[in-house]
Amino acid sequence: MLSTFERIMFLLLVVVCLTAVYNTFRQMALVINRGQGALALNDLPRRAMTGLIALLTQGRIIRHRKITSLFHYGVAFGFIFYGLVNVIDVVEGLVPGFTFFHDNIIGQLFRLAADLFAAAVLIGVVYFLLRRFAAQDPALKTRGNVKLMERVREGGISVDSLIVGLFILFHVGSRLMGAAFKVGLDGPDGWQPVASFIAATFLRGLSPEALTLGFHAFWWLAIGLIFLFLPYFPYTKHAHLFMGPLNFMLSPDRTYLGQMRKLDLDDETIEQFGANDLDDLPKKHILDAFACIMCNRCQQVCPAYNTGKELSPAALEINKRYYIRQNMPELAAGAANGTPLLDYAISESAVWACTACGHCVYICPVGNVPMLDIMEIRRDQVMMQSEFPEQLKGAFVGMERMGNPWQAQASRMEWAEPLPFAVPTVAENPDYEYLLWVGCAGAFNPDAQKTVQAMATILHAAGVSFAVLGDDETCTGDSARRAGNEPLFQAMAEANIETLNAAKANERRIVTSCPHCFTTLGKEYGELGGHYKVFHHTQLIADLVGTGKLRLNGGTLTQATFHDPCFLGRHNGVLDEPRAALAAAGMTLLEMPRSGKDSFCCGAGGAQYWKEEEHGTETVNVNRYREARATGAAVLAVGCPFCNTMMSDANREQGAPMAVKDVAEVVVEAMKGVAVS
Repeated sequence: MLSTFERIMFLLLVVVCLTAVYNTFRQMALVINRGQGALALNDLPRRAMTGLIALLTQGRIIRHRKITSLFHYGVAFGFIFYGLVNVIDVVEGLVPGFTFFHDNIIGQLFRLAADLFAAAVLIGVVYFLLRRFAAQDPALKTRGNVKLMERVREGGISVDSLIVGLFILFHVGSRLMGAAFKVGLDGPDGWQPVASFIAATFLRGLSPEALTLGFHAFWWLAIGLIFLFLPYFPYTKHAHLFMGPLNFMLSPDRTYLGQMRKLDLDDETIEQFGANDLDDLPKKHILDAFACIMCNRCQQVCPAYNTGKELSPAALEINKRYYIRQNMPELAAGAANGTPLLDYAISESAVWACTACGHCVYICPVGNVPMLDIMEIRRDQVMMQSEFPEQLKGAFVGMERMGNPWQAQASRMEWAEPLPFAVPTVAENPDYEYLLWVGCAGAFNPDAQKTVQAMATILHAAGVSFAVLGDDETCTGDSARRAGNEPLFQAMAEANIETLNAAKANERRIVTSCPHCFTTLGKEYGELGGHYKVFHHTQLIADLVGTGKLRLNGGTLTQATFHDPCFLGRHNGVLDEPRAALAAAGMTLLEMPRSGKDSFCCGAGGAQYWKEEEHGTETVNVNRYREARATGAAVLAVGCPFCNTMMSDANREQGAPMAVKDVAEVVVEAMKGVAVS
């Protein structure tokens, strides 16, 4: 219990510090509010539960860096519990005679939890400080060719980490020492084993006066540090403790992992499309900067960073954070902000190196979306600045004038000519069950044509009624949207929606072998009025095999490895069906280290297929192919026409030691020699 003088001093400290806390937290809120749109506040009970789950799971950090994650759980849960500990310590100090259920099981369990959590926090923080400053873990560093603000490059993150680490050490350590001095006064407490050990080992022989003085000194140090640190909270990465769960809670609902926001191109009052400066980003994206823990997990999985490019998703968020930190009072006061993001947050080369694979979004433990920042910057570059890679012009012109980025003028039905049966169009089979969406690659790329031919063969053999749009089909516009050309995407989408609805595809089902078409048709056209049930061809194949409509010779037992396409596995969670189809076809699967939702990109996404890859140490497809080759599998199975081309190119460069085949091709081979029922 505190003396009267101590209680008065404490109340003065509270008033001063809470005034400062209000000021800095208000600044943070005002900076976030400078962004575009609104934070998602609909269905608050569900959103609150999402935030709570994110808090308890710590953004599912255990999926990667498992040992480090375990230490982080100890620190996080301990620090969260210490919120309750601090409140009770303050009340016990201020209210004469008050103790928190001292003599019953509630109080005993509380003391035990506080004691053990203190030990967990201290051990964890020591681990993190040693990892950063003694071991200098390379995962916490960023390569020199990546743009970083000067203060960051000069060690700003290390200083911030040291301040936060020392604060936690001294706060939790002081509280533990205070408990030890209290045990020294009151006698051993079996519910506080760590504090009792300290008291018995280091405090034995001290007088009651010295023990009382020690208890009061450490109480003041523990509680005082909290109030002194709170105003500084918004300036540190420690803000992720509450901004991370808040970020998950306020994120917009998405139909798939990396869904981009729709732009209202008809609103004549909008003068800026995409993001040129910080204010042009959505509010949620500015909140990302405060939530970022600077752990570099996104950087560690980025295909561009892993192949020596200038792009680091972590650096983008960190640069945003430090720009805000350096200018927070001015930004909060509403000062004009015209500093382009390209001046401090990310380089132009890095913007165009992104493959839109979504791995940075998937892996982030605090819900950040750096990939979508890059997509917004691309929109500004294309729509407002007219500055983009020269090679993209051909793809844009082809989509606009000929309905395909290949700029091909041939018929979209030439792929079907080698088949021994006729492929019906919608006009010829208006009562079809499945509309086979061929896609631009399936129509014009020789490798992808084999896939569509295989899929048509499967549908024909299984007795599935299907049809194609033929020359009425045009590009879905996926590449245009990922390249920042939203007007072209929306124009193509609206034309396709009109065609699809006329063909009654909104009343039937669509199947496609392209994950990008699968995503765009099924997950993005809905915002423009086109609502369709779309299936990836591996999903339909797995269903046909499972229901017995498609019989396969599964006795070959060839070893194969499957490359999960980013837009199929990570963005949309389709993981089991391709593997089930391959297993039914007799393939023995050898998984790559990076597989499933952690699959590594082929390098073609995000409109990369239509431009030269940015300079780096190697190409993305070679990096991925090397991993596939290391499995020892004879077959590299794919489920995307772009992955097919990228892996085939890398395979040919290495002398074609593997057979690169789409899942549909593997299945057709397994159909040979099987009696038709």
